[in-house]
Amino acid sequence: MNLLRTIQLDASDSFVFEKPAAAGEWAISGAFAFVGSNAANLQGKARTAFRAGFLGLSSLGRSTLAQIVEANETERLSVVEALAVQLAAGFGAPDLLTARLAAEEEVAFVASLCHHPPGVLVAVTRRLEHGVIREVFRTLRPREGTGHTPAFEFVEVIGEDAAPLEHLDLAGLEKGMHS
Repeated sequence: MNLLRTIQLDASDSFVFEKPAAAGEWAISGAFAFVGSNAANLQGKARTAFRAGFLGLSSLGRSTLAQIVEANETERLSVVEALAVQLAAGFGAPDLLTARLAAEEEVAFVASLCHHPPGVLVAVTRRLEHGVIREVFRTLRPREGTGHTPAFEFVEVIGEDAAPLEHLDLAGLEKGMHS
């Protein structure tokens, strides 16, 4: 089976997220972290986390990209347990059993995104639509026939069935930090 791990291709996550995830953490969508908040009124780094951040399980930090990796059943169970503990400790799950059930669903959802080969990068775009959080996932892979490719040459986008309503300008966000 395949799951997701956070990946940093450059230092941009440390500029755009309040708490960036460490490279190599198990990753989930993490949209549930915004349920109950007023996502329409988020500003700055919190807004960026809502719009384009995977949740790293160890740090509860955010990552712009996640990478599809192979995982065995022991690792999957470890991810479920780590998420269950986080859900019970910080996200209001009433008990660990309920948290495990929710974690199983979240990890199954992540696995459903990973039908591409290991190594493919995944990006998420989130928006609030009629009071519901909507997520669109895209995969990024090197162009056919290219060898090792610098991060910003990953250009083939697969799964873009709906254009996001907003454009996330990482370079502009970084410039704004230094003004």
